[in-house]
Amino acid sequence: MIEIKNIYKSFDGIPVLKDINLTLYEGQNNLIIGQSGSGKTVLMKCLVGLHLADSGQILYDGRNFANMTENERKNIRKEIGMLFQGSALFDSMSVEENVRFPLDIFTNMTKEEKLERTNFCLKRVDIIDKNSLFPSEISGGMKKRVAIARAISLHPKYLFCDEPNSGLDPKTSILIDQLISEITHEYNITTIINTHDMNSVLEIGDHISYIHHGELWWNGTKDEILDTDNNELNEFVYASKLTRKIKQK
Repeated sequence: MIEIKNIYKSFDGIPVLKDINLTLYEGQNNLIIGQSGSGKTVLMKCLVGLHLADSGQILYDGRNFANMTENERKNIRKEIGMLFQGSALFDSMSVEENVRFPLDIFTNMTKEEKLERTNFCLKRVDIIDKNSLFPSEISGGMKKRVAIARAISLHPKYLFCDEPNSGLDPKTSILIDQLISEITHEYNITTIINTHDMNSVLEIGDHISYIHHGELWWNGTKDEILDTDNNELNEFVYASKLTRKIKQK
């Protein structure tokens, strides 16, 4: 579980996050949604230490990340898996080498142990016999699955996903959503997903937080989000013709 308490963040005197208070739950898909420029990406960067909050607390299972030394933050980061928007695979590394990379950096496992863990993670995301291929030789959906395998290689307690469906077709997007959700529930991970994809919200949104102009404007579940009187949230949720049809029903 991650608790966010009274987080403020500004750049050049311009406030971007304003008194954010939020709980991100263990074993759930915690989705952060909002329009471009709303502050959701800055919030995620504060959570992993890419930005330092001006004030407030970020508690990883009670440990205050905001007040830690850099070495202490490194220990927390070892418990974090990251799924980047563009997959961020290393072009010069094979599928196997990409997944093994965190194990090479952060563990003292033997070569055999690393291979066993790498193959386990690849099998978990349904990639078999592709170890020697390079990112340029696999599809966009497969790249995402390799990136998920890499993100879970260190048995993370927390999984951060930045726009995981970016660049994918609708069918592949659903498969990636389902995979992330299955892994979250199976391994009891605190998963945080930064997205504007309403399909993801309605498919896997265990807990949803809507950020509006740097403030936490609403939170709830995927069922509650379709029946709210929050005007700004409704404008976001029902922005497309498809979601407007859902509302009319």
